[in-house]
Amino acid sequence: MFWDFVAGVYDFFEDFYNGKVNRELADRVALMVRPTDVVLECACGTGMISKRMAPRCKRLVATDFSEGMLKRARHKCADFNNIVFCNADITKLGYADASFNKVVAGNVIHLLAEPEVAMGELERVCRPGGKIIVPTYVNYENNGKPSLFIRLLEKFGANFKRQFSYRTYRQFFANMGYTNVEFSLVEGKMPCAIAVITKA
Repeated sequence: MFWDFVAGVYDFFEDFYNGKVNRELADRVALMVRPTDVVLECACGTGMISKRMAPRCKRLVATDFSEGMLKRARHKCADFNNIVFCNADITKLGYADASFNKVVAGNVIHLLAEPEVAMGELERVCRPGGKIIVPTYVNYENNGKPSLFIRLLEKFGANFKRQFSYRTYRQFFANMGYTNVEFSLVEGKMPCAIAVITKA
């Protein structure tokens, strides 16, 4: 699997290539977490956001489809005793309805063939009044083409199903019928749009 292959070097991208954006992204997401929250994180990768959320929540279940990514995340978050790491498919989550106060799915929607199925699962496991937080890297509007970094990843085997700009990311949720979404944008080399849905 591509993500197992790149797990060992992915932190270089997170910390250096796009470090400013990623640090602000992780901080913004962590600030939405409360001390009483039980949080589910899907596509946790190497634990960038996990590490910021863990000190702020009661319990964190961090999942990823890639065992390589999970191995790196466990190592990075070894100091926290309130995190459980699990292999999971975001489109078939093995958790009961309304299990989590916050559900986070970072930088994964653009990789999915059926993102609407994943969104349905995220909604299902979120408690009423809870928040579904979906950050995703986006392109600037200048030419609509993928960035050089994205094109490089694709050459090595990454499979991006879609590319968003901030405008088309907002439209993506509108097309699925979401009306209760708040959006923000972290500006930088690879900007990141954050969608926050409050479950009715």
